[in-house]
Amino acid sequence: MNLSRNDAIIMQETLDSAISFLSRFRDTFTSTLRWHPLDPLWTNLHSNAPARPSRRWRLAKGLLILASLGAGSSAAASACEAPVAVQVLGSGGPEAQQERASAGYLMWLEGKARVLVDLGGGSFARYGASGARFADLELIALTHLHADHATDLPPLLKSGYFSPRNRALPIAGPTGGGDYPDLEGYLQGLFAAKTGAFGYLAGYLDGSDGLVRLKRHTLEADSQEPIPVLETDDYQVSAIGVSHGPVPALAYRIDVGEQRIVFSGDLNGDDPWFVDFARDADLMIMDHAVPEQAGAVAAGLHALPSEIAEIAKTAEVKHLVLSHLMRRSERALDDSLARIRAVYPGALSVASDLDCFGLEPRGR
Repeated sequence: MNLSRNDAIIMQETLDSAISFLSRFRDTFTSTLRWHPLDPLWTNLHSNAPARPSRRWRLAKGLLILASLGAGSSAAASACEAPVAVQVLGSGGPEAQQERASAGYLMWLEGKARVLVDLGGGSFARYGASGARFADLELIALTHLHADHATDLPPLLKSGYFSPRNRALPIAGPTGGGDYPDLEGYLQGLFAAKTGAFGYLAGYLDGSDGLVRLKRHTLEADSQEPIPVLETDDYQVSAIGVSHGPVPALAYRIDVGEQRIVFSGDLNGDDPWFVDFARDADLMIMDHAVPEQAGAVAAGLHALPSEIAEIAKTAEVKHLVLSHLMRRSERALDDSLARIRAVYPGALSVASDLDCFGLEPRGR
């Protein structure tokens, strides 16, 4: 093919732009993977880059980027298919963000979604994308009753209309205080017959209308000792109170054999008992909503990066995942990661929606 000089320049600029876009997309897509299957080839390509890269070299780079996206997708899927895994449904907070739904997480066990922790705005759609089945759920665990953690509960339960489930569904949440109802008050406000916002779903409160009854567990948000929530043959769930300003709030822990998963929910770090609760966790999902320079109000609600680092280090957490990201915390993400890595020696990831984190058996 004979190209004029002008056509060749246009072709080269187009190829450069495409590679630049794909490269940024690859970096974003694989940012939470500690190792990428094609990293050796990527490193070799760059270490042997010519001073004036040819179109052939640029084409090779573009093809490698496309291949890495596929490999990264396979790696993520593989993590979600692990015997024990946590999937992020929503990695954001209360802001409307294009790529982040509000808080929500699934614990997968042998290919089935068993525990749902929080379900904020947008996370119901991610729940659908995850392939989770309503019939498989064994617990819904709400850390607190802020909108960005609990507002997608009604659509989830509405979806149960179309599920073959016929057994009760346990749901846990905090006691009330101040402007916040307890779990029972929240559910009555949503689903009570005639007076609830979604009274037509009242069957979830009393088992009528062919709906499964919610088995409610209201947990003391001031408790400094672990509270048993659910015990099955395969795992145990417990909760503990945490400080989130004036908001009654809980953290949850799931013990699957020797493996331990902790969800901090929103906390400000003023609860030393949480460290013992989280001790020796294989995976801890932690709220990272504010930068180190946060003002007094924000810092009274959320832990600073330096506090996150100290908690994870002292608790000897093996893998820390930062979630509940907001624009203010994302703008300072590099600074926050540097502060955390300076203190905390374990694996560190930043959550994105639909990420999966598989747990390795102890001893590996």
